[in-house]
Amino acid sequence: MKACSKVLAVVGARPNFVKTAPVLGELRRRPERFECVLVHTGQHYDDSMSQVFLEQLGVGEPDYLLGVGSGTHAQQTARVMERIEPVMQQLAPDVVLVPGDVNSTLAAVLVATKLGIPVGHIESGLRSFDRTMPEELNRIVADQLSDLLFIHSPEARENLLREGCEETRIHDVGNTMIDMLTVMRDLIAQQHATERYALNRGDYLLVTLHRPALVDGPRLADAVAALAEVARELPVVFPVHPRTRRAIEASGLDSHNNGVRLLEPLSYLEFLDLLTGAAGVLTDSGGVQEETTYLGVPCFTLRENTERPVTCTLGTNTLIGLAPERIAEIPALLAENSRESHIPPGWDGAAAGRIVDVLERTIAHRDGRVGAFA
Repeated sequence: MKACSKVLAVVGARPNFVKTAPVLGELRRRPERFECVLVHTGQHYDDSMSQVFLEQLGVGEPDYLLGVGSGTHAQQTARVMERIEPVMQQLAPDVVLVPGDVNSTLAAVLVATKLGIPVGHIESGLRSFDRTMPEELNRIVADQLSDLLFIHSPEARENLLREGCEETRIHDVGNTMIDMLTVMRDLIAQQHATERYALNRGDYLLVTLHRPALVDGPRLADAVAALAEVARELPVVFPVHPRTRRAIEASGLDSHNNGVRLLEPLSYLEFLDLLTGAAGVLTDSGGVQEETTYLGVPCFTLRENTERPVTCTLGTNTLIGLAPERIAEIPALLAENSRESHIPPGWDGAAAGRIVDVLERTIAHRDGRVGAFA
């Protein structure tokens, strides 16, 4: 292996930071082996998360901030492709790392592949089997084009093999999001979010909802009404995603005094502190399903499907369908909950090290002209 291999990591939204940060930290701990360049597309920018990068993980601010902003899926993907191509051409990295399933991931994979640059995909193989979700399309394309497929659950391997991906491309490394949780556990506890919002630990429902299937239609009013029912029995705390806030205000739902506490969006660490202290969580987020499983907090997912079924089979997650009326059942479900949960294999805080080990072996293998990158 040559003295120093260049890894270009691409992030575009807060969940990408969470999944990528531990890998960047591990790369930086091997400076004799790797030079790491961080590109933030600006699909979503979060100053507080950048501070976590800078102060807690020693990764630093992004080397490139592309500032693509919001727009339609086509506009956003096209802007990332246009702006990241010259960066990749200039830097000529040995490998491009992308996490998850956002438009930035799709765009970076397409550009890197067309330039002949190998790609590693963090969180490969997740499938909801619902192609109406833009994230599902991004995941499928990213996995088909990536050279290294980093998975964190058994069903991910099955999904990839079913789609024709070679076994040699698949690497079971674990969950880098859990790496972040283990590193930040003490800092999370120092947030004192429950005290700030006058909540009793273990005695409130935390809510996070943002997907179009729920927010962009009549189901949102039904969900708010059902949450008001829950609030008669259990405090309900709802940090509102900007997309959801706009829909709530447009529908006039925020004008009703229904007992649901609507909060502004929280920092990552503050949100995790509230999550840790919750009696239960209602969500339509993929990442929250994983975080609650690791933390042992009952989770109710307001979707018909999940790309993370391991959180249902081993963890704390329960799918209640895209049925807002079922939200009112949550207090009773919490009272009846006697389910024993387990942390899935590889969700142990060491996934980033295993990813970087694979990169080191693979690049050495390629540089030794022993065979193909994968």
